[in-house]
Amino acid sequence: MKILPTLRQLRYLVAVAEEGHFRRAAETCAVTQSTLSAGIRELETLLGTALIDRSRQPARLTPVGEEILPRARALLRGAEDLMDAAAAGVAPFTRLIRLGTIPTIGPYLLPRVLPELRVRFPRLTLYLREAQTRQILDLIDQARLDVGLIALPYETGDLEVCILGRERLVLACPAGHPLAAEAEVGGDRLGRESVLLLEDGHCLRDHVLASCPAAGGRANEAFQATGMSTLVQMVAAGLGVTLLPDMAVAMEAARSSGLATVPLSDVGATRDIALVWRAGSVRAEEYRALCAAMRPLVTPEPAALTEPAG
Repeated sequence: MKILPTLRQLRYLVAVAEEGHFRRAAETCAVTQSTLSAGIRELETLLGTALIDRSRQPARLTPVGEEILPRARALLRGAEDLMDAAAAGVAPFTRLIRLGTIPTIGPYLLPRVLPELRVRFPRLTLYLREAQTRQILDLIDQARLDVGLIALPYETGDLEVCILGRERLVLACPAGHPLAAEAEVGGDRLGRESVLLLEDGHCLRDHVLASCPAAGGRANEAFQATGMSTLVQMVAAGLGVTLLPDMAVAMEAARSSGLATVPLSDVGATRDIALVWRAGSVRAEEYRALCAAMRPLVTPEPAALTEPAG
């Protein structure tokens, strides 16, 4: 009988490819570096070729390793699906759900919804990871995350998308700013202000620029925040104005006494909150149940309940 690669060996290979470093790959796989190195050596011996160029830092796959990598990922995804199918046949929510969330949603929404989810689904166990949208989608594709909690519009490829609700964006400005006295503000007014934004890679930056094109012409390129709290602190200090998602206003305003928020008159200044997962997942019904439980907690007036993938 032909000896075949093991899933453990394939996981080691994928980890090195993703981390670019044997030590970090070993930490990801929860093994010692010597164990991981030995496993990859065994795989290379079995296949009769080198898969990793060890002379370079960061460690990189050889051309053969690059050729094998997508097949290794597909086999690992298949094994995950097998486990999920078996668990689903016993009872829902008996296996860990790995949820990725973006920084402009997680800190504000999860404290509100997690207690309710624990009541609704007592067996539910979550692993949470915060990352930018592109990384979350890549990790779902690699079967390292099961579900993503993200904001749309964003290109989601062939993932299944379940929209939880539509959220408005609001203007945030220093408390003493003239706009703070307005009942509402049009997005065109941002063309006269210094607009502070998150750095590239944060989808909220793109949503702000798409919702209020005038903001792009006045974006303060000398300052780009890495996180929402820093952004708000700079606004409160008088460096400019910004747009915040409605769910973040209460928490961020409580941290910054010098902050004022004003509704926008532009009906298009919104983003959609959504859960996404791999199309055809055997756990899709579990994820849809999560959507149904989360939807009433996201916004008072939810958007359309579902949206075609892509």
